[in-house]
Amino acid sequence: MKIPKRIEPLVEEGLIDSVICQLMSGKEAMVYVVRCGSELLCAKVYKETNKQNFRQNVSYTKGRLVRKGRSLHAIQRRSHFGRMAQKEAWQSTEVDTMSHLITVGVPTPKYYNFFEGVLLMELITDSNGDVAPRLNDLTLSPALAWIYHDFLIRQIVRMLCHDVVHGDLSEYNVLIGNQGPVIIDFPQAISAANNYNSQRIFKRDVNNITAYLSRFAPELAYTDYGSEIWSLYQRGKLHLDVNLSGNTEEKTQPVNLNSVLDAINVTLKKEMAWQKYKRERWTSRRLQQY
Repeated sequence: MKIPKRIEPLVEEGLIDSVICQLMSGKEAMVYVVRCGSELLCAKVYKETNKQNFRQNVSYTKGRLVRKGRSLHAIQRRSHFGRMAQKEAWQSTEVDTMSHLITVGVPTPKYYNFFEGVLLMELITDSNGDVAPRLNDLTLSPALAWIYHDFLIRQIVRMLCHDVVHGDLSEYNVLIGNQGPVIIDFPQAISAANNYNSQRIFKRDVNNITAYLSRFAPELAYTDYGSEIWSLYQRGKLHLDVNLSGNTEEKTQPVNLNSVLDAINVTLKKEMAWQKYKRERWTSRRLQQY
């Protein structure tokens, strides 16, 4: 196919030989299958600043460092330079997160290069060598849904153990490759430790995966892995081999009814005394008028 204008610089630099086809077009980027020597790779072309729809929400950007004073000031003012700096920060987050996660064993596409707003990465394929489908493209048996769910929960735990929350995890951001699920799309990734919205975002990621796979394995709808995992994380007890049940144990204590009644009586006595004081004061003022 004709080489897209945004990919031309990579062809000129010898990073890409040819463009095979367009794979998909999303809110934030367009994805192409490209040939690099004897290999087929994936080229993610981020859209121009005025056309993209990055989730530049404070929920995601809290805790991210912008070191250059001019960039930080421009981002806050939302100037053209600021939007460019913000875009670069999101793209950098995806590149850095992918590079980090693949070294700790999370199944993500292998990163090759990032040049002129184009991310070159591994093309994930299925057992037949075709482009891998997304999780939402498949119809699963209950047993396979459970297997995928267990695998993805383990990867979510692995990411959290390395201070990463995906930020936009769903059935649309999981490919089913020839060796199992592969997690993609990380521009929204956040630090669990540095972002005060991380608990909410983390639980949403887990719930998205569970809700989708519960369509095929309804029992999953009655689990709450998000709360369980986050509780372990907060207590410093989360590790890669942690046993998970999908349930949260709520510690409850029997109500001391006598204490409750005593507290109610004290409150009632205070209120009655206050009302009596107000009545006497009102009566005294009325008598003084006469």
